[in-house]
Amino acid sequence: MNTKIIFKLPFLLFVMLFCSVFAQKNGEQDKIVFGKKYTIEDLKRMNGVIRCASTEYEALLQKKDPKRMTNAQFEAWIAPLIANAQANKSQNGGIITIPVVVHVIHSGQALGVAPNITDSQVMSQITVMNNDFRRMASTPGFNTNPVGADTMIQFALAKVDPKGNPTDGIDRVNLCQISWATAAIDGYVKPLTIWDPTKYMNMWSVNFDDSSLLGYAQFPSTSGLPGLDANGGFANTDGVVANFSTFGSSDYGTDFFLDAPFDKGRTMTHEVGHFLGLRHIWGDAQCGTDYCADTPTAHDANGGCPTTIASCDNPSIYEMVQNYMDYTNDTCMNIFTINQKDRITAVMNNSPRRMELKTSVADQAIPLFANDAELKGEKSCSQTSCGTPSNVTVQYMLYNRGTSALTSAVISYSVNGGAMQTTNWTGNLAQNKYAMVNIPTGASQGSITAEIVSVNSTSDQRVGNNSSTITIGNSVPVTSTSFTFELQRDYWGSETNWNLKNSAGTTLYSGGPYTNTVPNFPALITQTWTLPLNDCYTFTINDTAGDGIYDYDGGYIIKNSAGVPVVSGNAFTFTQQRVFKVIPALVLATNEVKKDVFGIYPNPADEVLNITKVSEKAKFEIHNAVGQIVKSGEIKNNQVRVSELIKGTYIITIKDKNISESIKFIKN
Repeated sequence: MNTKIIFKLPFLLFVMLFCSVFAQKNGEQDKIVFGKKYTIEDLKRMNGVIRCASTEYEALLQKKDPKRMTNAQFEAWIAPLIANAQANKSQNGGIITIPVVVHVIHSGQALGVAPNITDSQVMSQITVMNNDFRRMASTPGFNTNPVGADTMIQFALAKVDPKGNPTDGIDRVNLCQISWATAAIDGYVKPLTIWDPTKYMNMWSVNFDDSSLLGYAQFPSTSGLPGLDANGGFANTDGVVANFSTFGSSDYGTDFFLDAPFDKGRTMTHEVGHFLGLRHIWGDAQCGTDYCADTPTAHDANGGCPTTIASCDNPSIYEMVQNYMDYTNDTCMNIFTINQKDRITAVMNNSPRRMELKTSVADQAIPLFANDAELKGEKSCSQTSCGTPSNVTVQYMLYNRGTSALTSAVISYSVNGGAMQTTNWTGNLAQNKYAMVNIPTGASQGSITAEIVSVNSTSDQRVGNNSSTITIGNSVPVTSTSFTFELQRDYWGSETNWNLKNSAGTTLYSGGPYTNTVPNFPALITQTWTLPLNDCYTFTINDTAGDGIYDYDGGYIIKNSAGVPVVSGNAFTFTQQRVFKVIPALVLATNEVKKDVFGIYPNPADEVLNITKVSEKAKFEIHNAVGQIVKSGEIKNNQVRVSELIKGTYIITIKDKNISESIKFIKN
């Protein structure tokens, strides 16, 4: 009897332990976001919605980067800066306008078809943030609370892009994937699309894999702490993200894709608050602190819009459920406090990338021209099998960046460095509107380069945004055969294995199964691969349990030698494959459309530019650094006089028959 009892007890304990661990992994409705498990009970309490994952995201960044400050270190750093801001109110003086770029991520939907949200929906979000952060009178962002504050922070869609060309601050990007896990957003979407975070606050509107997640942000970081190297955190992921159905406000349009009760734009007000250094009002703990004395200590996150919840410290004072940093419904929120403003001010004055935003001029318009079109290539979503002939049609977005209506354009293009071809577009585009231009390539792999030759039957007055190069199908043009593979496992490494095969079916690299790491943080696996040119590769990852990478917000990514993501993934069941072909990059800059046809010398020039390989009917235009035409005419005797130009950098556009080429030169 005793022997059987001794045997059964350990067995029973094993079964209980196994079932417990198994249940933790396979709860029917449990969710994992940035490594944090939300149980069924958690989700019920939150009405099935994970309003904000910024705290969990910050914990993840701290695990990934040992140099990133802990919450305690950050608070120790910022406390005296807040005190200084309060004592020297002059440094708070003046309104700060933060330039914003909104990356609208979609998978090829037409404009206005979810998740490719309209310009109006994007602009409504900027309006809401200005109402809320400026405590604007006669708007839902106004309040009469005695500690309510105008933070003196406002936002404007960028008017200048990173290349110095005009923009409306809305960057539409087709990434050929219907929805996104958070790991893929940080590992692939953000690094691929981000604009300089010292000049722009980057916002992303995406379709989350997990529709219950509303948004998340990256907290500010700093440098200068004793014992820590200078570190600004992950610059290529810095910004705020929201599901497209919570981006914008139904107060400003009826054709928006928004879900009540989170349809008034307060998800992004909340996340931008985190971006500027604010904590949740309950301090992410029972009666925790948000380090702001004028926000009553809250027991926990609040949902809905309760009115009489006594605070932790004083039963006669109610929790500030109207604060933007709570979890209440959008219509309930309308307060940033004086102390929250002080905290934002300290961050804007001292935190890397935040303080640079104060001096950014990307929100200030540059001179515009009547006839100015922009050509922007879309990612090719045609995933042809390697070696399978296919006439892939690629798409370009043709934008009107001029003040006159754009009614026609002539576009020249070259496929894989071949002969130049021409296509004509006609229509009627108002300023900052776009149309799709389809170009059949006659190829299944490679690159296509295109350039605007003329607009409205005349010369385009700005050449800096006239050309674009995109890849065809699943091609990966490279200058180096070196690639980096990164795999962030979940806790159940024994279920994971993967391999990379070439077109002959030979396995070049493989890994797994790995050791389970429960409950320890699984280490990132990094490898360097050499992948010969002109071959096709298939990456396959398997999960024997059929739940993909489950317990940790992980995934995989393959990058080229420049660190640009090539393929990535993490949301799958039993298996997932990615196919890509490595080809040599054309000997072209990404803003050129062909190999050099013409030549100029000397460069720099004093009096005369000599032009080679042109006919007697060739013409030229010279543009200055801001795109203005300063001289034009016919090229006579293979020469163009430049003596009257002031010193500086110029671009000469040479046009001969159906060929056009732009070359940069310096005037001494």
